[in-house]
Amino acid sequence: MNYIAPSYYKNFRCIAGDCRHSCCIGWEIDVDDDTLHSYRRFPDILRHIDTSAEPAHFRLTEDERCPFLNECGLCEIILHHGEDALCQICADHPRFRNFFDSRTETGLGLCCEAAAQLILGTTEKVTLEILETDGENEPESEEETAFFALRDRLFAIAQDRTKSIDERMQTLLEAADAQIPDKSLTEWAEIFRNLECLDPARDEVLSKIADDLPEIYDNPIPYEQLLVYFLYRHLAPAMDDGMSAARTAFAVLSTRMIRAMTAVTGDLTDMARLYSSEVEYSEENLDEILWTLDE
Repeated sequence: MNYIAPSYYKNFRCIAGDCRHSCCIGWEIDVDDDTLHSYRRFPDILRHIDTSAEPAHFRLTEDERCPFLNECGLCEIILHHGEDALCQICADHPRFRNFFDSRTETGLGLCCEAAAQLILGTTEKVTLEILETDGENEPESEEETAFFALRDRLFAIAQDRTKSIDERMQTLLEAADAQIPDKSLTEWAEIFRNLECLDPARDEVLSKIADDLPEIYDNPIPYEQLLVYFLYRHLAPAMDDGMSAARTAFAVLSTRMIRAMTAVTGDLTDMARLYSSEVEYSEENLDEILWTLDE
């Protein structure tokens, strides 16, 4: 099995206490069964876990902080027991994985501030690289070969720097036989505002989106990276649900919405992080947008 990741992946480093939007605040942190069993050796950890619920999870403080996040923004579990003592979700975050018969692909989620900085700050065209291999590779199925060919074509369109970002997005839609419902930016902003809200800052930004906002494409490369990121992360499930057109449209719509949010605030990295945490990390919100694009 080959383990694949984008070319920037190996450069990721958690910025821990320097993070402005800690993943240890405001998120329910589930504890997997194997880690829960290992915590029986550590009563100081176990007493902060609610084992009456399924799945077990850390009891957050009144201000929704992980009980092990100290005042310096560092993890007391790591400090006292080492990184190997982390539960699976903490060890993995912000990584995601897509599984194929012939390979496993992993990447970094934009909801992480450090990951967003890395992804959007990458100036080279992103390629996929083999992180490691266990030497037991399964051959690609016909379906996988067809999927990878389509995705390679979409990547090439997204990375065609002889074209503007708008031209690339239109060509992406055409190549995937996809379309985005004809709605104005303000109409789309209202649709997103009607989704489950995880961070009040989202609605504050979306409420200021106007149809005459200036286009922020002075540097198109970060928007290219957004297109490639969304295609890489969200096209793979089309192998099961057949929604390759809607998922391509989602990549384009997401890039457009982040551009509009950036026009309001001037902070592309933070708007990509905010959009990701609100849409990608809520299964309900993601499904709602995909269904809208699949109509």
